[in-house]
Amino acid sequence: MKRLRFRTIIGLLLPRPSVLTLSIGFSTILLLHGCATPSATPAAALAGAPASANAARDAAGGDYQIGPEDLLEIAVWREKDLQREVLVRPDGWLTFPLVGNVQAAGKTPLQLQTEITARLKKYIPDPVVTVTVKKIQGLKVFVIGKVGKPGEYVVGRYVDVIQALTLAGGLTPFAKESDIRILRKQGGREQVIPFDYSAVKKGRSLEQNIQLKAGDVIMVP
Repeated sequence: MKRLRFRTIIGLLLPRPSVLTLSIGFSTILLLHGCATPSATPAAALAGAPASANAARDAAGGDYQIGPEDLLEIAVWREKDLQREVLVRPDGWLTFPLVGNVQAAGKTPLQLQTEITARLKKYIPDPVVTVTVKKIQGLKVFVIGKVGKPGEYVVGRYVDVIQALTLAGGLTPFAKESDIRILRKQGGREQVIPFDYSAVKKGRSLEQNIQLKAGDVIMVP
């Protein structure tokens, strides 16, 4: 009995933690936890921010330009008579019902789609047009002169000068590396672009290694 009273007295004399102290400690723990948790906003912003160049290209429907002899599929939604494959003529034009003749070469599929849609509005309310490149046949470059395999190359994708020379088997031992010329027809005029292979292969003047366009001719003397 005396022992029980002694424990009771000791318990009353010992200091108890105040409610205020516990509250402050709990708040401090929460505050520290909040500080330790990284903010998700910067990571989300970085993950969701596409490159501006890619976004612009996607908005434009890609950067491929239709060329002569490309095979296209043009379809107007809910109009069975206006769904067909169309071959771009060598002059770069094509013919489509209700639209007539329209220039296709040099335009992206989206640009051609927009023009056909505008012309069809005279006959069809709110036409929904889709232009698809079924087969790329117009992206051709020509390599002539002192190369391993001179000739015409249907590349099917954009290539630069070095890549085209590689397709042609490379330069022969007696080729004049510093006197290569690229002939390009632009705006009805013939443009001559110099290319110094000897400098480019040494890592100099790399801006000369331009992307070729359909119909470009590389002359290797």
